[in-house]
Amino acid sequence: MSGDVISTRRETLVVIGNGMVGHHCVEQLIALGALSHYEVHIFGEERQRAYDRVHLSEYFGGRDAESLAMGEQALYQQPGVHLHLGTPVLEIDRDHRQVVTASGRTAYDQLVLATGSFPFVPPIQGAEGTSRLVYRTLDDLDAIRQAADGARRGVVVGGGLLGLEAANALRSLGLEAHVVEFAPRLMPVQLDAEGGAALRARIEALGVAVHLSRATSAIIRGDEYRWRMNFADGEHLETDLVVFSAGIRPQDALARSAGLNMAERGGVVVDNHCRTSDPAIHAIGECASWNGQVFGLVAPGYQMARLVAARLLGQTGEPFTGADMSTKLKLLGVDVGSIGDAQGATPGSRSYRFIDEATAAYRRLVVSADGQHVLGAVLVGDNSYYDTLLQYAQNGIKLPQEPASLILPQSGGSPALGVDALPAAATICSCHNISKGAVCCQVDAGVTDLGELKANTKAGTGCGGCSALLKQVFEHELSARGVVVDRSLCEHFAHTRQELYDIIRVEGITRFEQVLARHGKGELGCDICKPAVGSILASCWNEPVMDPALVPLQDTNDTFMANMQKNGTYSVVPRIAGGEITPEKLIVLGEVARKYDLYTKITGGQRIDLFGAQLHDLPDIWGELIAAGFETGHAYGKSLRTVKSCVGSTWCRYGVQDSVGMALQLEHRYKGLRAPHKIKFGVSGCTRECAEAQSKDIGVIATDKGWNLYVAGNGGMRPRHAELFATDLDDQTLVRYIDRFLMFYIRTADRLQRTSTWRESLEGGLDYLREVIIEDSLGLAAELETQMQLVVDRYECEWTNAINDPEKLKRFRTFVNDGRGDPDIHFVKERGQRRPARATELTLIPVTEEAL
Repeated sequence: MSGDVISTRRETLVVIGNGMVGHHCVEQLIALGALSHYEVHIFGEERQRAYDRVHLSEYFGGRDAESLAMGEQALYQQPGVHLHLGTPVLEIDRDHRQVVTASGRTAYDQLVLATGSFPFVPPIQGAEGTSRLVYRTLDDLDAIRQAADGARRGVVVGGGLLGLEAANALRSLGLEAHVVEFAPRLMPVQLDAEGGAALRARIEALGVAVHLSRATSAIIRGDEYRWRMNFADGEHLETDLVVFSAGIRPQDALARSAGLNMAERGGVVVDNHCRTSDPAIHAIGECASWNGQVFGLVAPGYQMARLVAARLLGQTGEPFTGADMSTKLKLLGVDVGSIGDAQGATPGSRSYRFIDEATAAYRRLVVSADGQHVLGAVLVGDNSYYDTLLQYAQNGIKLPQEPASLILPQSGGSPALGVDALPAAATICSCHNISKGAVCCQVDAGVTDLGELKANTKAGTGCGGCSALLKQVFEHELSARGVVVDRSLCEHFAHTRQELYDIIRVEGITRFEQVLARHGKGELGCDICKPAVGSILASCWNEPVMDPALVPLQDTNDTFMANMQKNGTYSVVPRIAGGEITPEKLIVLGEVARKYDLYTKITGGQRIDLFGAQLHDLPDIWGELIAAGFETGHAYGKSLRTVKSCVGSTWCRYGVQDSVGMALQLEHRYKGLRAPHKIKFGVSGCTRECAEAQSKDIGVIATDKGWNLYVAGNGGMRPRHAELFATDLDDQTLVRYIDRFLMFYIRTADRLQRTSTWRESLEGGLDYLREVIIEDSLGLAAELETQMQLVVDRYECEWTNAINDPEKLKRFRTFVNDGRGDPDIHFVKERGQRRPARATELTLIPVTEEAL
């Protein structure tokens, strides 16, 4: 951009800030037709276009910047839209209506401030020397990742929402994580004392140390670690890195220097229309202060953005009169909910509390003095109550005769407010301000697909917290209009996965063609029903997936019993049960990797991946591994993957049970078990939890009396903390309960549904699951155990089966009439091992024998 003032025939609108709220404002402006009125310039300090900060922690879980990006790049490529990334605005010249950057000046007719907030770093002596790491942007996360390299311990200063997210990030990087909080409880803004205590108990159970009522007075050089944090009470804590997450402050320096009216506690003052003291300038999001308040959630920012977009185009827009700060979160896999007056500050308010110290669950319901209405709530450990309580609070719905019933455990699950009782004005999606009435209008207009509803309204596409309620309302409204809600698996089967499972098991069906002919339509099936039926058949009868009748049902990975990688090669993952391996087997893995020049990596599940095998090499590689005593690890299947274990009482001085022995028993029992989704176990020899059992589908933790069983955890893209299911079990009872749990899951789950989401959708929740599995309320226990024993008895290594069958080996050829490999696959060397060559590398590096 030149140094001259930009002039256009249309008015110029400048938006300063390309965060979530700034992006939403631009999105709304364009949707309302702003490009026929304005030339729009957006200035963002960061190099990346707007991304989803709500799910920022997933960046450490493997998501890249592009997958976190908001909307499509095409939004900013339209004529009349100019996105300036990595271009901070240095000054607002109100006299000349220009914004100043390092590249020059841009004139504006209307200006929107969406500069957001910045992390507050307390004025602690010595803090500057620690690099002042914070947890706010992608660049911040990259800096934390770099600082964690070679570190052993990390400390987060601040026990609020972002502080706990940062602690989880440190833990995911393999550091011993600590949280230091000035207040006497965690999340002091959202939680009361009992809620903070329950959250602390759950987080400490995950291995994160919590230090409350600690004021850091100075940070100096440490003795055993890099830094020493000295506290005002005389205590200290040493660490290798410090991340500051002690709150946020409005990013208002630009507005302040421009002479706009500022709030006493920071933030540019705005009225009910988000106008600042300059009529040509609006402010939205965390940089704006309305009635002395700054709103740190995305939903109020979106509300402001919609209002300003409408006003800039001459429309009325709904005035901003404050916002509901209720929030539903999952921190380190722990459910936390806060609604309305969670602290019970309203004069005359009364509270009902439910406390379960055994599971560190806590619920508080705050009601009005007359006992008629919900004022607020606190939830720790179970957010299944959240949607019901939020609707009571937001819509002034009269409380039942016994208000405590709304938070007490129920044998049939938490008492849900029927969606038919919600008024049309009830807000379903706070982020995009979508009411029940708006959903009804979409149904009346002929929308019958949930995806189409989301595309039309944006409901459920913000923080995602409303997804379950949105689906319930949508399906209820369809049914109320006589529309049959289609839960068919696909166009070929008018059945759910659960119904198909029952049909196949009861009728003894063993082939896809049989179930299609009897209970489906069409002749071929599709990419949905064929793998689903293939999985059901494997779960019921456990026949080798490479049998000719079953091969057409498998996806690529199952077809070749290996995970296809991005360059067309495959990975080889032999089973290393419980992580236990002999030196002889380690040597064989090394020899095979060296012989076939495979990239080697130790996985998070205590196995060794061998990457880069070409299709024609797979039988030879597996032949050598099987001869050495290895068997398939099923890394390619929706099946049991790994049973992770610590060394337990055999070696560890803290261990109270033989965790390796139990891990071996469990892995050998359930290996080969096919399920709707992959399954992972963890077995820890004591409550220090080195095997991270509470993030697994099945978690087993030793006690001095036996084993505690945890179920339905998930450490993937949507982490969920496993729930304590039963305590102090002997070996036999533990296995029986796991048999029943897994088979009940396999019977009733939807296709591609993990145990975590299955558990969340299970009517009756954990109490119902205990009744079925432990109390045998359905009379299924013996049947479930018999089914599992059938699968166990029929296990055989799928690669052994394939290698011994010449017909099956024919599948492992790149070319039908030639045994050579694929000549288009190329590699380069990096860190001593070969890896796939990127396209740019192929144009720059001649691939010769020397290069390989």
